[in-house]
Amino acid sequence: MSATLHAVAIVVPDYEAGLEFYVGRLGFDLVEDTDMGGGKRWVLIQPSGGGTQLLLARAVNDEQRAAIGRQTGGRVGFFLNTGDFDADHARMLAAGVEFEETPRDEPYGRVAVFRDPFGNRWDLLQLVARP
Repeated sequence: MSATLHAVAIVVPDYEAGLEFYVGRLGFDLVEDTDMGGGKRWVLIQPSGGGTQLLLARAVNDEQRAAIGRQTGGRVGFFLNTGDFDADHARMLAAGVEFEETPRDEPYGRVAVFRDPFGNRWDLLQLVARP
């Protein structure tokens, strides 16, 4: 099998709130925003460097609303890799992104945990080059 992970859904309270944070603050690119009718949209975004896309999925019932920000049970569930940790960390702080910790160095790279406004935990990380 030759396959890639195209997209991962992330549940948001509404499309505009998701776009404001991910595109407006994090600087992701809007790949597609297609009206599917009945208030549903196909909204794909991705980091400016490419990679797996996020599908912004608007919560439409109580079960989905309860999952907003808790899709991974409180664990870090999303990992945003950067080639310039310090510059991106500073840019994100200036854009109002809230970090849970100061940057730290781990065997796998430089990392700091942040939350999106919906409660999802993310790692901003710069991986160490492996031989």
